[in-house]
Amino acid sequence: MDEGGVDIPGHVYVFDTTLRDGEQSPGAALNVDEKLEIARTLEAMGVDIIEAGFPISSPGDFQAVQRISAEIRGCVICGLTRANRKDIDAAAAALEGAAHPRIHTGLGVSDVHVKHKLRTTREGALEMGVDAVKYARRFVDDVQYYAEDAGRADPEYLYRVVEAVIDAGATVINIPDTTGYSSPEEFGALIRGIVENVPNSDQAVISVHCHNDLGMATANTLAGVRNGARQVEVTVNGIGERAGNTSLEEVVMALKTRNDLFGLDTGIDTSRIYPVSRMVSQLTSIPVQPNKAIVGANAFAHSSGIHQDGVLKERTTYEIINPRDVGAPESAIVLSARSGRHGLRHRLAELGYVLSDEQFEKVYQRFLDVADKKKTVDTRDLEAIVADEVQMFFDETYHLEQIQVSCGNRSIPTATVRVRRPDGTVVCDADHGAGPVDAVYRAINRVIGEPNELIEFSIQAVTEGIDAVGRVTIRIQTDEPVNGDRRQIFSGHGADTDIIAASAKAYMFALNRLIAARKDSRRGAEAEAEAEAERL
Repeated sequence: MDEGGVDIPGHVYVFDTTLRDGEQSPGAALNVDEKLEIARTLEAMGVDIIEAGFPISSPGDFQAVQRISAEIRGCVICGLTRANRKDIDAAAAALEGAAHPRIHTGLGVSDVHVKHKLRTTREGALEMGVDAVKYARRFVDDVQYYAEDAGRADPEYLYRVVEAVIDAGATVINIPDTTGYSSPEEFGALIRGIVENVPNSDQAVISVHCHNDLGMATANTLAGVRNGARQVEVTVNGIGERAGNTSLEEVVMALKTRNDLFGLDTGIDTSRIYPVSRMVSQLTSIPVQPNKAIVGANAFAHSSGIHQDGVLKERTTYEIINPRDVGAPESAIVLSARSGRHGLRHRLAELGYVLSDEQFEKVYQRFLDVADKKKTVDTRDLEAIVADEVQMFFDETYHLEQIQVSCGNRSIPTATVRVRRPDGTVVCDADHGAGPVDAVYRAINRVIGEPNELIEFSIQAVTEGIDAVGRVTIRIQTDEPVNGDRRQIFSGHGADTDIIAASAKAYMFALNRLIAARKDSRRGAEAEAEAEAERL
């Protein structure tokens, strides 16, 4: 937009108020350097107007507007005021160094604001607004007028105010739904009414500023655009007072994605949206909710097996926006209990695992067991599962079917185990011990009867959180020599969200490895004996 507020056909101007209205979020206070850093990123993104602050409100705000005016040259810099000369003087002083300065002034137009906040009449409020615009025009050529609480105003009175302030020199008219009260149909009709009923409305750009109290800020803003508004007032991540403001990323991507519907462009470099979102979140300490449109952690994440299958075959089956278009990481296949075989195979392939169908089925069943206990299964969980189920380079002689443990500070630790033998029979036995793991190992020994000594036991959390997968690594030593005259050491590992179950799996792994070594030793001895007999 040029300094006279002349409209460019097909263009919607992006007025970012993150540094003013957005900073009004509780706890979101920014210092001058932080505001300047955000302003630089907004300029690089292609924002048309940056509302840098409310200069009269504090020395810090005045300094922020002043520094941003001096350093940001590629877009309009705006300062907010109330409709009085003292505020306007402060804004003019702060904006003095700006290449393209704008003063944003105004006052309420709803009867509740006129009567209770301004304590005047409609005519008195109209005169105050006209005087403020005329005074602001002494300092700058670009004056924006806000008709506060326009969403609840009498339309006929609103039309009169808009016409009068445009005649007084306003180049942009801001129509706010200050309390987030309007519905899209109502707000769209309000903007259309201004365009159709204010004779000089074509001499100014109509702007919309919507709040999200009823969750309709973006919808109301887009309804305003469809009915003639050509400036949208937004904040990064939708931050702002109460429930927040219209979200920059939502409006920009709606206009881009549905260009067939709107036929309008913002000129924003959308690849910068995600990085700017993260910067604002970090500096304001306001987290982005995971399911936030466009920039949330789950915006391009797929957990359902049906969705994963579709996205892996063709991204557009479930994604209307390419993550790269907003600078976000690639679509994430989030593995959970709802994930299907296709999603799991895809993730395993990404990790470099090439599994046979039989191996994959074993991993898939273990994956389902873990996924039922955890919300999501991450890379480290998968690596532990594969190590448990696939990377066993020997025949499993005994298989642990089930364990049950009873323990406490005033009870005797007792464990019951069910183990499947090589002939397919399942044996159940129990024992007690110094602790739950000791009790499990003793119960397993009663079934298998393979003498050994536990010489090392360690536990490590594979992932974070109370539901983390734990990995147990053990080493056992044989009581009798294997493959020679020395006692051998065999290691075992197991992973599970239940650390007792992981300990049992690790012990079974080591025992099966020991038994496999004994079998190999016997086969070797028998082959050697046969060879010796043939020689004789």
